[in-house]
Amino acid sequence: MYHRYIEGAKSFTRNLPHSFSYRPFSDVLFISEGANWVTSWEIREISELLEKLGISSRCSGSIPFGLPRQSIFFANRYNVMLHPRRYFLGGNRIAFPYYHGHPDSGESRFIECYENLKRFHDKICKIQVTNSRMYNLALSTGIDPSKVLLIPIGINKRFFPRQTPESKKKLRTKYNIPQSATVIGSFQKDGHGWGEGSAPKLEKGPDLFLDAVKILKNSDPDLFILISGPARGYVKKGLATLKIPYRHIYIEDYTRINELYHCLDLYIIASREEGGPKAVLESMACGIPLVTTRVGQAIDLVRNGENGWMVDVEDSEGLAYWAERALCNSSELQDVIAKGFNTVRDNTYESQLPLWIKFFRGFVENA
Repeated sequence: MYHRYIEGAKSFTRNLPHSFSYRPFSDVLFISEGANWVTSWEIREISELLEKLGISSRCSGSIPFGLPRQSIFFANRYNVMLHPRRYFLGGNRIAFPYYHGHPDSGESRFIECYENLKRFHDKICKIQVTNSRMYNLALSTGIDPSKVLLIPIGINKRFFPRQTPESKKKLRTKYNIPQSATVIGSFQKDGHGWGEGSAPKLEKGPDLFLDAVKILKNSDPDLFILISGPARGYVKKGLATLKIPYRHIYIEDYTRINELYHCLDLYIIASREEGGPKAVLESMACGIPLVTTRVGQAIDLVRNGENGWMVDVEDSEGLAYWAERALCNSSELQDVIAKGFNTVRDNTYESQLPLWIKFFRGFVENA
């Protein structure tokens, strides 16, 4: 904890001189979570878009207080919305993504963020939401609608080439996964903390995922689960109890995650609450059939039976039903995969450039 305070103080001191620039609000200061995780990659991609627009950006670790006369984009809204009086100054511009966290879930952090958004929305310059559910939630606070932009978490197609029979065979060999197995993937963090993850984050649906694969095991004795990401202890224990073979491979280099997708026959998202997840577009880009609950940007991007399959939240039986159908009906699979490629094409970071131009207009000078 002491180390975090020291690093925060250093970040604050390092960026403070920009508050005295003769050109205030001329660049974007990104405040990162400091972890090699989803939001860090989002910052990288958005920074590249800003470069194309001729806008400079800086990236820093956490800061303990707001900085005047600067345009500050917080990768994690909790920094701001749980401590609004620290960060909202009369002379700064604040933006952040509001990926997920509906107060209906009952989680105290989500409720507090929502209540603070209602109280302080006049001090916020821009909010990115990634799906229509969160867009409607943000507008319900009374915020000026022009401040809220719906921009899904995009995808960089360079990192996600299409699976081929050759790539599938090669990468299963590399990661010691049986060639004859039916391999289902789940790559998201779904345990609390950054350790073993024995305590589940129920909003990510690890219990629902286990219920679904338990059903699938009854019809497919060759079922094999490939998991990635940190804190997967709860799922690993559950798979061992169910006697379902699995492999946990954590690839920290995001540009190589495609290797795991290429090992798959199907990807399942079982979450109760999401902002993305990135796996929606990642699986489609690799040509991997997707079965998901009705969460996050899947609500807007997935068309049931057309480019993937979608069921209501909590419906583990539905997840298993559509997974089995996808795996057993190769005749309709190719059309679904092809339409998934079209969805990916429409949601690359490059295709989102007009949306980000609109987002940064009024947030950065001369944007």
